[in-house]
Amino acid sequence: MKKLLRINNEYALALTLALVMFFAATSAFAGPWKFGVMSDTQWKANVDGENPETVAVGIINQLNTQFINHDVKFVIQVGDLVDKETNSPNGLPLDRTIDTRAAAAQPLYDAGIGFYPLRGNHEGSQTAAGEFQTLYTQTTGSGPHVFGAENFSSPFPNLSGLSYSFDYHNARFVILDQFTRTDGTSYLNSTNNNIIDQLGWIDARLSTRPRKAHAFVFSHKNLIGQNHTDSLFGSNPAANPDAQNAFIGSLAAHGVRYHLGGHDHVHNRSIVASPDGSAFVQDIIASSNSYKFYIPQNPSNDAKYNVPGFGFSRETPIAQELFTVGYYIFTVDGPRVTVEHYASPNGCDGDCDLVTTPTLTFTKRETFGYSLNGREFLVPQGGAYTTVEDSYHGTTAWILDGINGSTATDYASRPLTKAVDTGWTPRDLGTPKRNDDLASDILTLWGMADLGCEQTDVYTLSMSYDHHGQPPIHLGRGLFGLASRDQDGNWINAVDRNFGGAKKFVLGPWKPGYEFGTYGIDLRTHTVWAIINYNADFAVARFQQEGGEYRGEEHRQRDGHSKDRD
Repeated sequence: MKKLLRINNEYALALTLALVMFFAATSAFAGPWKFGVMSDTQWKANVDGENPETVAVGIINQLNTQFINHDVKFVIQVGDLVDKETNSPNGLPLDRTIDTRAAAAQPLYDAGIGFYPLRGNHEGSQTAAGEFQTLYTQTTGSGPHVFGAENFSSPFPNLSGLSYSFDYHNARFVILDQFTRTDGTSYLNSTNNNIIDQLGWIDARLSTRPRKAHAFVFSHKNLIGQNHTDSLFGSNPAANPDAQNAFIGSLAAHGVRYHLGGHDHVHNRSIVASPDGSAFVQDIIASSNSYKFYIPQNPSNDAKYNVPGFGFSRETPIAQELFTVGYYIFTVDGPRVTVEHYASPNGCDGDCDLVTTPTLTFTKRETFGYSLNGREFLVPQGGAYTTVEDSYHGTTAWILDGINGSTATDYASRPLTKAVDTGWTPRDLGTPKRNDDLASDILTLWGMADLGCEQTDVYTLSMSYDHHGQPPIHLGRGLFGLASRDQDGNWINAVDRNFGGAKKFVLGPWKPGYEFGTYGIDLRTHTVWAIINYNADFAVARFQQEGGEYRGEEHRQRDGHSKDRD
């Protein structure tokens, strides 16, 4: 346990140092854009006529509609495009099936949306490697379906377009194939070790990307699986530790925050440490887009293999959800990335194999994210959020009070940790009419809500402000303080967006015992604070309401601190 706590504490420090070394703050950001991620699309028998040749076309069609509605630029699928490479219905000759999955991407192409897949173990043969190259020429940057991606690269000729990397705007994507190659070879003659000879190429692609660019790494198999024992590096998560150290070390050193995969058919997020405990990355396992839904191991694969193998747990669970069909929307906005996970019940009440295609009803299940100019803090259950503190240019933000009160666990009964992230936007960036009244830069907070809920624990957030030029009429009257955006993008009093609570203004510093919904300003330290229960964008501002008028509380609480007033 002591080793686990040390690893969690060192994670924040190591991540912060890596980001400081490789990314400077930027004052000129490109406009936001989106990409989607989906997972395994296997199907069994085509009972309802919607899912030919072992491909979950009925689910794919519904996901295509979602991606089009979200206006993504492209979609990445993390493997297992089919259930079986060949299909022989009703005694007919064998049909190859991978082309059926390729055809199901046509609605995306028609909408001007790219589709960038990778192979899984269900299409891992030499024959499928050649078919993949023919059907998906965009993975080499050629053909009609590239849609704005550029700077394509593959590690070797026999992996051309199978393992590949490309750039889109301010992000680099590294997509890894670990299966049998076009010449029939497998590194070390084993598909379980088929990633090791690509490590140099991976490191080069990460280290040479444009300055201030994001990087995302994808594979079919995971770093630590929840159901499957086999992983990206071998037959279990403790296999090939030196290669794992090199891989996770490279991702961490170059500021990569997310490694994404499929294979397990569950939604799962966890922080994974390298076997030597020196580097960390978040491993995201995508929820099922298939007919089947797996159950995690209990005890976990981490407990069964890493603890005896290395003497400590390498995995810090963050979120998990079983028995859903889901997808992911990534919004890249300058240095910030916000991820929205949408999911639908699988239509058969839990652990089952789907026989017919369900009508899916997607809802947002969680929102998380990070920023290249921010930090990440791991807060265990019962831990204080007061470790969260960050600065950007002339603005500092602190959480003054609040406890992680979650009791959520994963299937293996492990408590879930909150990964709290900060990010920043300069106050002079954006729509001038809406940011003219800001007295600070803009803070984004992610990661404090449980899955399936937008409400967080109650906490007190404080931010510093630039006191020069602030009209005295607004200070000390409740018309100026911690602000958040309303649905129209106007800056309003942050406590107005709370889930419940009563609004009350205090002139003076925050004190323990103030009730939820209280907010205030400390004129002596030039800071504002508010007791809130949600994550969003925050800044210090004069409050606005519809029509552009200011609003705030007229009543004040002196608290005996007349010296706090200027």
